[in-house]
Amino acid sequence: MTGTEARVSFEYFVVRYVPRVDRGEFVNVGVVLYSSELGFLGAAYDASEGRLRGFDPGVDLDAVRAALDTIVAICRADERVGPIALESARNRFGWLSAPRSTVVQPGPVHGGVTADPARQLTHLLDCLVR
Repeated sequence: MTGTEARVSFEYFVVRYVPRVDRGEFVNVGVVLYSSELGFLGAAYDASEGRLRGFDPGVDLDAVRAALDTIVAICRADERVGPIALESARNRFGWLSAPRSTVVQPGPVHGGVTADPARQLTHLLDCLVR
């Protein structure tokens, strides 16, 4: 990156797999990134069987991957996920980042700046998940 590239702000959160909500233990499985300035909302995940089974031998991989696929579809405004797809990117990010008591949960929202939100999403996935 050169010093002349425009940088925009972004918000992101890590998506966590939480097998037992009562224990609060988790493993990072994905990232959702939103840049209001560019209207970018994207998600990426790595739900590799080895990592998840090492953390929870009884993991329902199909269910976890289905939840993660739904997050990706919401980011893409895929109408098959229902009315949330019709909302603005800001509202979809807010809905995805809202706390919930399920086995796939959002972590806290953080911020930063980047010249390329898609590349930043991949970087965060590499640093925080893989």
